[in-house]
Amino acid sequence: MRIAFCSSEMASLAKVGGLADVTESLPKALAGLGEDVWVFLPLYKQIWEGHSSELEDTGLEVSLWMDGEVRRAAIWKTAVQGVPVYLVDRREYFYRDHPYGTPEGDYPDNPYRFAFFSRTVLEAIRALGLGVDVIHCNDWETALVPVYLEHCYKDDHELRGVGTIFTIHNLAYQGVFQKEILPRIGLDWSLFHMEALEYYGNINYLKGGIIFSQVVSTVSPTYAKEIQTERFGYGLDGVLRKKADRLFGVLNGIDYEEWDPATDPKIYVNYDREHLEAKYENKNRLRGEEGLLVALGGPLAGMVGRLVEQKGVDLVHAVVGDMVSMGMQLIILGSGEKRYHDMLLELQDRYKGMVSINIGYSDELASKIYAGCDLFFMPSRYEPCGLGQMIALRYGTIPVVRATGGLADTIQEYNPDTGEGNGFVFRAFKPGEFLAAIQRAHSVYGDKENWRALVRGAMECDFSWGASAKRYLELYEMAKRLAAPG
Repeated sequence: MRIAFCSSEMASLAKVGGLADVTESLPKALAGLGEDVWVFLPLYKQIWEGHSSELEDTGLEVSLWMDGEVRRAAIWKTAVQGVPVYLVDRREYFYRDHPYGTPEGDYPDNPYRFAFFSRTVLEAIRALGLGVDVIHCNDWETALVPVYLEHCYKDDHELRGVGTIFTIHNLAYQGVFQKEILPRIGLDWSLFHMEALEYYGNINYLKGGIIFSQVVSTVSPTYAKEIQTERFGYGLDGVLRKKADRLFGVLNGIDYEEWDPATDPKIYVNYDREHLEAKYENKNRLRGEEGLLVALGGPLAGMVGRLVEQKGVDLVHAVVGDMVSMGMQLIILGSGEKRYHDMLLELQDRYKGMVSINIGYSDELASKIYAGCDLFFMPSRYEPCGLGQMIALRYGTIPVVRATGGLADTIQEYNPDTGEGNGFVFRAFKPGEFLAAIQRAHSVYGDKENWRALVRGAMECDFSWGASAKRYLELYEMAKRLAAPG
């Protein structure tokens, strides 16, 4: 199988969220199965500045009409973990400080930037003679690839019969823009209707990706069901229900070579499930480094991620006082909305020695939190997949999660009597429910024999990419078959 993987992020080159991790890990896993994979990515400013010595000019230049004029892009090449990566270089569009926008908001020309990227990918595939069988597109930024393929390249010799699969990583972000841009991105007004790009008087890129791809996937089985409901469908539940026979939930995985407490160079002391005493050395050194009281014997909870409403920050804020009264400590790493920054920093001031808040992001501190904490919080309102709970399990840090999306697919309530389960789960998005799950975890923590069994069992869970990569190969075959001429 020859696969083009089209994305707007990749962890080693340009990372904003979980999509970047998938773009790096899934192609690597597919290549490990013997498949031919090429990743396509915009050549952002941060890639130029951080990896210029690794870039090779292919000599290929693509010209296409976009936003009122002919615009050119050069195609560069690099490799990430053995996977070839083609980079689309249009300085006017991609040489900026951030991939999508600034703290003040999205770039106003985003519809043109990513339409240009999407169509350039198709032109590059043709010009490079890759002979791909399928193109795997991700989120709204690449959702126009299947639209252009269907309406502009249907009879093209190089691209005829190429299948497309479109993965929704978070349905809340759809790429909705004013209808007037339609002809300016090289698409005909014939696409402005309910069964194509039209969306309440605007155009919706993500909707186009859903409709014009042969196969649609999302990042967990539960989320695939949830997005077909009005509550989680963000206005596209009807479109997704119509596509139900070609809509699949495939759980994301993590790279077990990258995330391994036995070899992770970023943590204080390496350990495995047979040497858990070193995990607790990580805990004490983390507490000391973060200004938390080291002598306390209670559990340390961690949280790593975006500080936004989706992630349940309000619930965490509501239960911290009860946690402290139980002798528990909390460390948070992340950034997001200023109101949450202020809310959490106030908790740090109020509970000195018990709460540590780190606004921003650090790979090193993230690893230290995964290794040094006893519990890991993910009380999300919704969570398409979630990678944090998988990484936490890998490091023997027990998740406390809300049963939604991929969290429901990966974490099961621990039963001290049977030894079954790998975490603590609550359902209703209420502080009392979250606190009850924390209290159950606290109770098991007090039983050292049970707790060590739970930690060891968590570290045995397998959420690597192997099974999911094989499932994607099945979906690629389906997309290729459905796209076959005649």
